Amino acid sequence: MASNPPGACCIESNFHQGTPKGSHSTVFGLDTYVTGASNEAKRNIVILTDIYGHKYNNVLLIADQLAKLGHYRVYIPDILKGDPVPETHGDLSSWLNNHSKDITKPIVDGFLNSLREEVGSEAFIGAIGYCFGAKYAVQQLAEGGYASAAALAHPSFVEIDEVKAIKRPLLISAAETDPIFTVELRHKTEETLASIKARYQIDLFSGVAHGFAVRGDIKDPAVKYAMNKTLADQIQWFGLF
Repeated sequence: MASNPPGACCIESNFHQGTPKGSHSTVFGLDTYVTGASNEAKRNIVILTDIYGHKYNNVLLIADQLAKLGHYRVYIPDILKGDPVPETHGDLSSWLNNHSKDITKPIVDGFLNSLREEVGSEAFIGAIGYCFGAKYAVQQLAEGGYASAAALAHPSFVEIDEVKAIKRPLLISAAETDPIFTVELRHKTEETLASIKARYQIDLFSGVAHGFAVRGDIKDPAVKYAMNKTLADQIQWFGLF
């Protein structure tokens, strides 16, 4: 395992204020938040969410920030079957059973495959995976995957064999305090990426915990910096390819 399954830290949240600029519509059979450039865009980003799903205001605001660049069309598909983690969540085990890799992978693959067919083989598709969604973003970098590059923040559920299989660039933004993407698993991931001579970057942010990039308390200067820097890194990373 390159990162552990989601746990209690994946549920902690601070809700960010702001009005999303995009809208929800059905895209490739999934309810999807869409923002940014026109359908003819050759630069596309797909955000694969954490357990809060595709209507969580914080992630919609991130998509809008990416769209402000003017040349990306950004999609947040519902990879959770209309079933984000409930507010009265309690034990996550039953929820996770309904969102296993056997259930979620075909949903993600179907969306990315359809997008790739629509935009063409030469178009850029960047995949961003937050926590739960990171596993499926990594998979899109393997042979037969549909992403041109990927960026992860505080990943969960990623298996080391999925890291070994990547063929395209990967950016990881990590928290100093993270029981899911632990120090040992982060080092193991680094060693694996180096051993396969991957194009990669790993950033470690002090003073923050798992979930900071989407659900952190932006009143905390360290969290606000890390969240903003993660987004800036993602923008620069995707701009290279």
